[in-house]
Amino acid sequence: MRITEQRVLRGPNLYAATPCLLAVIDLDDQAGHAANALPDCIPGLGARLLELLPGMAPEPSARLSDCQSPLDALEPIVMQLQRLAGAPAEFSRTIVNPANPAHSQKAARVVCGYAIEQVATEALALGRRMIRAIAQGERLELEPALEALRESARRHAIGTSTAAVLAAAHKRGIPSLRLTDNANLFQLGWGSRQKRLQATITGATSNIAVGIASDKQLTKALLDQAGCPVPVGDTVTTLQQAQRVARRIIANHGAVTVKPLDANQGKGVTVACTTPEDVERAFEFAQKYGRHVIVEEHLRGRDYRVLVTGKKIAAASWRRPPHVTGDGRHSVRALVEIENRNPARGDGHTNILTRIPMDALAEDVLAKQGLTFESVPEPGATVELRGNANLSTGGTAEDVTDALPEETRDICIRAARTIGLDVAGIDIVCEDIGRSLREQRGGIIEVNAAPGIRMHQYPSRGTARDAGDAIVEALFGADDGRIPVVAVTGTNGKTTTTLMIAHATRMAGLRTGVTTTEGVFIDGQRISAGDCTGFRSARTVLSSPDVELAVLETARGGILKRGLAYDKCDVAVVLNVTSDHLGLDGIDTVEELANVKFTVAQRASRAVVLNAEDDRCVAMARRLADEVEVLYFSLDAENPVLLRHLEQGGRAVYLQDEAIVLANGARHEALLDVRSMPVTLKGAARYNIANSLAAVGALAATGFGNLEIIDGLRTFVSDWKHNPLRSNVFDVDGVTVIFDYAHNSAAYAALAATAREMTPGRVVGVVAAPGDRRDADLVEIGETCAAGFDELVIYETENRGRAAGTVSQLLLQGARQGRFELDHLQVELDVHAAIRAGLARCVPGDVLVFGCGSSISELTDAIRPTSPATASRIEAQVV
Repeated sequence: MRITEQRVLRGPNLYAATPCLLAVIDLDDQAGHAANALPDCIPGLGARLLELLPGMAPEPSARLSDCQSPLDALEPIVMQLQRLAGAPAEFSRTIVNPANPAHSQKAARVVCGYAIEQVATEALALGRRMIRAIAQGERLELEPALEALRESARRHAIGTSTAAVLAAAHKRGIPSLRLTDNANLFQLGWGSRQKRLQATITGATSNIAVGIASDKQLTKALLDQAGCPVPVGDTVTTLQQAQRVARRIIANHGAVTVKPLDANQGKGVTVACTTPEDVERAFEFAQKYGRHVIVEEHLRGRDYRVLVTGKKIAAASWRRPPHVTGDGRHSVRALVEIENRNPARGDGHTNILTRIPMDALAEDVLAKQGLTFESVPEPGATVELRGNANLSTGGTAEDVTDALPEETRDICIRAARTIGLDVAGIDIVCEDIGRSLREQRGGIIEVNAAPGIRMHQYPSRGTARDAGDAIVEALFGADDGRIPVVAVTGTNGKTTTTLMIAHATRMAGLRTGVTTTEGVFIDGQRISAGDCTGFRSARTVLSSPDVELAVLETARGGILKRGLAYDKCDVAVVLNVTSDHLGLDGIDTVEELANVKFTVAQRASRAVVLNAEDDRCVAMARRLADEVEVLYFSLDAENPVLLRHLEQGGRAVYLQDEAIVLANGARHEALLDVRSMPVTLKGAARYNIANSLAAVGALAATGFGNLEIIDGLRTFVSDWKHNPLRSNVFDVDGVTVIFDYAHNSAAYAALAATAREMTPGRVVGVVAAPGDRRDADLVEIGETCAAGFDELVIYETENRGRAAGTVSQLLLQGARQGRFELDHLQVELDVHAAIRAGLARCVPGDVLVFGCGSSISELTDAIRPTSPATASRIEAQVV
């Protein structure tokens, strides 16, 4: 047993709707890989693993009790390691390919859900190390490895405040994307309706406002000017200045607070200074966090935090300094250690509460109470360990939202707006939050950007407030942040259908983002080139703030390699499911390939457009949720599936008398004649008529009107500039050349049929196929081409690991099985020689189909020696 491949499926995938880690395991005993392999059987493996991994749930524990197989052990180990790291996940499966000839190898797939991607990959590596150590009788020090796993979980965990906002967004159906691996920077929503979030800083948070909030003296000056109550004070840089300001304030108000100008989380703050010695110590402490220091009136009373989101008060909390309560038996140190063992407390912001620090500042606060860490307080006595009440230094919070008077609410909202913050934490000190601030000489001591919200989400006492939801409400209102998303999948026709839909939406005035095998396009401009039909490219479109609607070609490979980039789409299109790419990625049968395609259909929230002539597509309808509409399309107006669907009041698109008809139950509307659409080659390209029908279904399901659909279809051109490698037509000295990427039997059959419709003359095929197809598939392609073409030239292109000549021989074998006459058959391994040989078999009026092409230069370079003018003309056409 050895792991041959490892994949992180970051979105909905073939196995689950949630992210998963996939390990592909070769079960064959490959002698050349003995160094990397694990034995198939390890006596006592399960019992030893249960000793190393305590606390496993009953079901996986039972699986391991008598387990001797590394394959059976790997999945429960990885899941338990994630739990022990503090990042548990729920879903997991081990899938072993059934022993039948259809499968290309004896392999298994271990699929483990995850909460944190990095933890899952590290857990898999650690699980293998554990199995190997047991197999080799080695001693494994597991605790250091587990601690490293926990540290990874802490390092990559989402902060408490961010997690609360994300949870609220997900409840509202708002999608989210993590934009960086190590920072809590997220995108909520998609495309033009997206918002950015980092902790509780949003994309709407003004940088100027954050700068003002970090300057406490400037904040006070602006608030005072706006009529908000604030303590008097000044900013100083020397001890002499601090003493002078302090003397004046103490004389009038009794005490001062000394704090850094721009620190946060209570760093460097000393309260209730009444003597020069207090001021000196406080000044030195504050300057550890910044040169500029504020000396201000010490407001007496309790410490409160009010959260403002938008123009609303979301929550208010009474923040109590970190403290312990005496029991007459334990020292202060022991009481703090007991409290810090509370599961709700953790390091930094990872838990609901933070551990109480026992440092020099705590020692100083204790001294003011006549205590040390070794003192044993009386039963019931409250011992404070900080002068401030920040949760980040171990404080606790009690909800007081309902006690807030209307006057105080107005003051807090005005304060946030004065500073310019959309989300703000207003720090207030007063004796009683339920009374007027001015009556009790209370006031605002700080306004905080990026306020922590865990005190409101998880108060120690009182009503929990969903501060995360309040932030989401301020950002989105009733909107779900989604743009319309159409996902297109199938074996053949995906790119053309995708571009056709996108063209129509752009013609309707929407800025459209598109992914295809040719690249990523934003509002018609290509921003990335290459095969862009997977996770990363779709995410590029969904992340673009310019995109108002997305049309995403979603290919088999992208689904299997990374999963989907979207949790759901509005409309899914499944064009067809035929034999292609079998024997790759563990997909060995057409039924399994259909299941991969269904992954896209399953994510549709509004409608799925299905091919009524494809049994595997029709079967998908039965597996969809009841609320998802099915629209069928068919080239046959009498298709029984389509007719039954219409009788039941459903919608469908079909071809009748060369017209595209959109039907809704008994209402049938002819949209346009297919011969007026350039993409259909005057009606000859039946496959592009089928693609057009699917596009109509998708556009109708998305909400576009008939005139918008007609305008889009009538003006879409499938030439080299707009849709390269998809039935591009060129004239080469009187011979019509159809240039296409065709690389499977269904595509070649469709092209041959189209060519027949275009000429009364002969049809010549210049054909190839990728070398990673199975032998049987290559033979079938050869046989299909023999049935479709009058003359046949076989060449080779991407052999993908096969020896030169191997692919062509299999294609040749298929052609011979099709009883193709040998004098009409030729093999030329070089593509240019093959094109020239094909053209040599043509006379003006014939049609040559060039399949599996990759570049226009293949055609122009082939004809340049004999037809330089024609080569130049074609090159001018495609620029």
